[in-house]
Amino acid sequence: MNNPLAVDLNSPGSYLNWSIFTVSVANLVLIAVMVAIFGAALLLPFPGRRRAGGDDMTGFRAAPVAEDAAPGAGDAAPDITAPAVDGGALAEDAGMWTARARRLALRQLPPGKLLPDRQPAYVASWVYVFGVATLAALGMAIISGFTIALGGTDWWHTNPVGHFFNSVHLWSVELFMAFMVIHLWGKFWMAAWRGRRALTWITGVVAFGASIVECFTGYLSQQNFDSQWIATNGKDAFNAVGVGAFFNLMNFGQMLLWHVVLIPLLLVALVGAHVLLVRVRGVSHPLPASRPAGRFRLRSPLERKAARAAQRAADGAPWRGPTRRYDILKEGTIALGIAAGLTIALAVVVSSPDIPPVTVRSWVQVAPADFLATAATELDGSSLTAGYGPPYNSNGTPQSEAFAPANIAGVRQPIDPAKTFVLDPLATAAPTDPQLAAALRQYTAASADQQVKWAMSYGEAVKKVTFVNGSPVVPAADDGPVPVLMATELTLARSGGIDAALSAQQPFYGTDFTKPLLFLEDGQYYADQATSQNLTGDQWGVMNETGSYPGQPWLWLYQLWYHVPGWNNSANVDLIAIYMTGLATLLLLLVPFIPGLRDIPRWIPVHRLIWRSTVNPRL
Repeated sequence: MNNPLAVDLNSPGSYLNWSIFTVSVANLVLIAVMVAIFGAALLLPFPGRRRAGGDDMTGFRAAPVAEDAAPGAGDAAPDITAPAVDGGALAEDAGMWTARARRLALRQLPPGKLLPDRQPAYVASWVYVFGVATLAALGMAIISGFTIALGGTDWWHTNPVGHFFNSVHLWSVELFMAFMVIHLWGKFWMAAWRGRRALTWITGVVAFGASIVECFTGYLSQQNFDSQWIATNGKDAFNAVGVGAFFNLMNFGQMLLWHVVLIPLLLVALVGAHVLLVRVRGVSHPLPASRPAGRFRLRSPLERKAARAAQRAADGAPWRGPTRRYDILKEGTIALGIAAGLTIALAVVVSSPDIPPVTVRSWVQVAPADFLATAATELDGSSLTAGYGPPYNSNGTPQSEAFAPANIAGVRQPIDPAKTFVLDPLATAAPTDPQLAAALRQYTAASADQQVKWAMSYGEAVKKVTFVNGSPVVPAADDGPVPVLMATELTLARSGGIDAALSAQQPFYGTDFTKPLLFLEDGQYYADQATSQNLTGDQWGVMNETGSYPGQPWLWLYQLWYHVPGWNNSANVDLIAIYMTGLATLLLLLVPFIPGLRDIPRWIPVHRLIWRSTVNPRL
């Protein structure tokens, strides 16, 4: 909608001719404004220049230069005569924001913590390695992702070099998620949130959640059959909670931008914050070799409270025990080298999956009868899309638990299946096909009830369709002009016209495949292809990849709810899965604050295996 207060600059511009130059008035105005701003910067006094009084140089101090100093050394020498405060700021500058921020940063994270060369002696388990291994795999994922970007979004489909780098990217992501999950397991059994480290745990869990979204959008951006299937199935959960119209899994361009721009920025920020918190707080101390809970029960409430306070103080206190050498840069370099070697080796040996996507054209070439039957259901309103509900139409009943979130967003991507999938594509071919034009006039002139009756009659008759020289032969039925419509629809589909028509109204990039994917999903062929690849939900499809490749095991916390007896047959299963996954994620996030849940590592002493070489963990 146009802004009524805005100046309309879309009308033809004005130009000035001077010698060999032709310059628009708009450009001259812009240049004039730039010159004015530059002149103002040169002439206007700078705030605070005369704050200390005196001449123009007041506030600037010349640093003394030793008599034997080399020529020019005084230019960079500090003012050793000026009073200084903690952090290196002059006393008169101590209140500045920059000085305060520097002092805070130095107090919280001095260089010895940021790049340590010693660490506690109890850090002597392979479990500790997976933190830096996760960072190394993330580095490989970023590097390979940048490389893929050099060739464009379809490079890896059409070029062997592009496919190789896509394989490197795939395996670096698999390693990244695997290492992160193992790292999370280790930190849970260490109860690593102890000693004022709850925020470290929280940033780690949030980074894990952001990584799942990042990987999920990456799978959706593959532009192959697996990404199609994940999109059409995953959209049900997002639509059920009312966000599908705004975060559309079937709009691959949107998913690609989330994958390469938005989520990476958030993920890198979270990982950076998590690493800094680890450096600030240090690694958690070993848990006691035996549980003190039994002794606590024999004490008075005040004694138990004091004992717990002493335990918390010990957990948060700086480590005073033995340490060992720790070259953090060397460890990181070795980890990156190992991650690079593993991903490149896997890319060379096993490559990456690339089952071509299904299109309406490929569908009709293999299963024309299924295509005709599906098109008939679009006309008579019995297809899945026709009765889906929000965000596509108001015909269906959205999933509801206490309330239906989809109703809040409403119909945001209106789709009338009969018009979208059949009538509108046929209308584009009607001007050059008199028989089709007559059939369309007859169909559109009929009442809605008559149209449905014709379509339903055709739908029954088409079950016995045969093909003669590629043309459909359908038994006679009271189906009016529908056979002519369907025969032309079949011809258009075979030529790729339906694919083009369903994407023709998209401006510029045309990456929104919502309409063609919904049409495909209404047919049986699409589901049969997924079944043959073991992608369907009854086989934990969200976790599978095509062929024998590993898929997304990190989605188990979401997928498992579809297999819980009683819920697996519920009409609201997608909404239940979202709710339960959200609850489980919240519990994981708040582990440090939930009594009982936070005590599991003490009750099940897996930590003894981690710190088995520690003789005295409380030195």
